[in-house]
Amino acid sequence: MTEFSRLTAVTTRSCIADMCSVLLMSSRPALAELTTFRIGGPIDSLVVASTELELIEAVRAADSAGAPVLLIGGGSNLLCSDSGFAGTVIAIRTRGVEIVETGTTVRLTVAAGESWDALVARVVGQGWSGIEALSGIPGLVGATPVQNVGAYGQDISQVLREVRAWDRASSSLVTLTRDDCEFGYRSSLFKREPNRFVVLEVVFELTTGDRGSVEYAQLARALDVSIGDELPLSPIREAVLALRREKGMVLDDDDTDTWSAGSFFTNPILDIVKATTVPSECPRYPSEAGVKLSAAWLIEHAGIERGFCVSPDSPARVSTKHTLALTNTGGATAADMRELADVIRRRVLESFGIELVPEPQLAGF
Repeated sequence: MTEFSRLTAVTTRSCIADMCSVLLMSSRPALAELTTFRIGGPIDSLVVASTELELIEAVRAADSAGAPVLLIGGGSNLLCSDSGFAGTVIAIRTRGVEIVETGTTVRLTVAAGESWDALVARVVGQGWSGIEALSGIPGLVGATPVQNVGAYGQDISQVLREVRAWDRASSSLVTLTRDDCEFGYRSSLFKREPNRFVVLEVVFELTTGDRGSVEYAQLARALDVSIGDELPLSPIREAVLALRREKGMVLDDDDTDTWSAGSFFTNPILDIVKATTVPSECPRYPSEAGVKLSAAWLIEHAGIERGFCVSPDSPARVSTKHTLALTNTGGATAADMRELADVIRRRVLESFGIELVPEPQLAGF
C-alpha cells in the first residue's frame, strides 16, 4: 500500500467536505482578509485545510475539476488582484512538530501550516541554533523553502534536510532532499515550478548548545561584536527582532508601515563587469552568481525616498522606515501597489540600467 493509500484509508472522499471548512458565505470572502498587504478581491471558493489529507484532497479535487488553485499560508508574500481569484483558494492550517534529538543534532519535522516565527521562538528557547537570525519573519513553515527565506546571514538551505510534498504533476507524495530543492538566492525548484508541488512538511536539522555565530555586519554592530563571534541565542533573536521592527518588518495591526509583503524587491545580482558600472558607494556582497547589490540603495539613489507615493492622495506608499517595503496605508488596491512598484522599477532602470525583480507572488492577475 502506498503512503497516500494509507492516508486515504482513514477516511473517504465523501467526508472530505465535513473535514474541510469550506466557507460558503452570503458575501464572498476576500483575499484581503488572508494577506498581510490587506489587498485582494473576492474568492470563488475557500477551503481551510487543517490536516495533510484535507490539503491533498482539496488540491486533487480542484485539479480534477480543472479549477485554478491558490495556496495561501500566512499570506505574507502575496499581492492579490482587486478582481479576486476565480478558482479554489486553499488556506494551509496543518499543524505538528516532531522532534528527534541525537547527540548535538536536533531533527525537526514540521507541518507546513505551523507559524514560522513561533517555531523560531520555540527552538531558541530550547537552545537549538541554526535559525535564530530568521526571527520575526512572517508566514508559515511551508513557505520557507519556496523562497529559500534568508536574513542576517542565515537562510533555509543551510538547515533544511528534506521536504515532503504532493507532486501535482504525478499525483504522488514525494520526498525532496536539499539538493533536489535546487536552492539559490531567494529561489528554489518550488519557485521555478510554482504550480507543481504542495509543501506538506519540512525537515530541519539544528544544533544544540545555545550559542550561535553572528555572520552579518549589521547584526554584529547591533550586538557590539565582530562577525564570526558566538553569542547565546536569545540576545541574537532579540537583536534581529529589534532591527526588523526599526524597518517595519514585524507585523503590527496598529502600524500601517507593516501592512506589506516585507521586502518588495530582491537584491539584484550582476556579473562582475556589469557591477563595475554601479557607483562604488553602493553596498555589494559576493554571490555565487556574481555580485549582489543593495536594492534599497539603488532605490534611494534613484530618487525614491522613504514615504514616497505616486500622488499625495495615494494610499500605497514606500514605508517610512525602509525603502524596500511598499505599504498599504489603508484602502490601497492592487492597482495602486503595482503603479508604485512600476514607478520605482522605472526610476532604478533609468538611473542604473538595472531592472529590479519583485519578490512577492502575484495572484489573480
